[in-house]
Amino acid sequence: MKLVIIPTYNECANLEKLLSSIYQSVPDTDILIVDDNSPDGTGELGDVLSAGQYSNRLFVVHREGKLGLGTAYIAGFKWALARNYQYIVEMDADLSHNPKYLPQFFAAIQRCDLVIGSRYVSGGGVCNWGWARKLISKGGSLYSRFILGVPVNDLTGGYKCFRREVLETLDLEAIQSVGYSFQIEMTYRTFLQGFSIREIPIVFENRECGQSKMSGNIFGEALIMIPGLRLAKQRIIRQRKYLPPTPQICDGILPMERRP
Repeated sequence: MKLVIIPTYNECANLEKLLSSIYQSVPDTDILIVDDNSPDGTGELGDVLSAGQYSNRLFVVHREGKLGLGTAYIAGFKWALARNYQYIVEMDADLSHNPKYLPQFFAAIQRCDLVIGSRYVSGGGVCNWGWARKLISKGGSLYSRFILGVPVNDLTGGYKCFRREVLETLDLEAIQSVGYSFQIEMTYRTFLQGFSIREIPIVFENRECGQSKMSGNIFGEALIMIPGLRLAKQRIIRQRKYLPPTPQICDGILPMERRP
């Protein structure tokens, strides 16, 4: 069973178009919306769609307020693990993550443990970004890769697919990041536990409606969090819930072996 998790905060203008596009690309997938009490009624619209045209395929979790991207995904992961989902996708609600790539994610995850939609491999890229945003994004990935020693080109990417076994192994209660450094931390923890990782190319597009959630505080959190993660390497390794099997060779792409 497949699940796409979509955290939302004031994404009412995008929601119906996004859901329609997902179901056109992967009709056999369920969707979970994790809404942070959006003032624009995103959560309520999700409830209407869940009770109507997407009955038994769309589910909505309502949270008390804007609690952060990381905690929204953790809530979604726990919801998925309490049910029989085997492949769990993270996806933005702003249409910057094109649903047309979902079949490629689900095909790739058959041979590895984590699939990352990468802007920084051959065939990937960004659309309609200014030079400053490109510098921050690419610089953030390079900085993270250098500090953490993870051979992944797009560490800050948030379009990814996990096998259930990865989320069962990681100690979700120990995840520290709330903002966009959450994506870095999840990939780093997956890497340290010896799981195989593959990057597939995607083109990241600017949101069509609404406002970006990026802020200086989010960027600052990442700068502070990354060295802390590196210092906590051995503790993170010990936080596994069980020892995963020897990772599969992932089409010759990033076969990760357990690190000492």
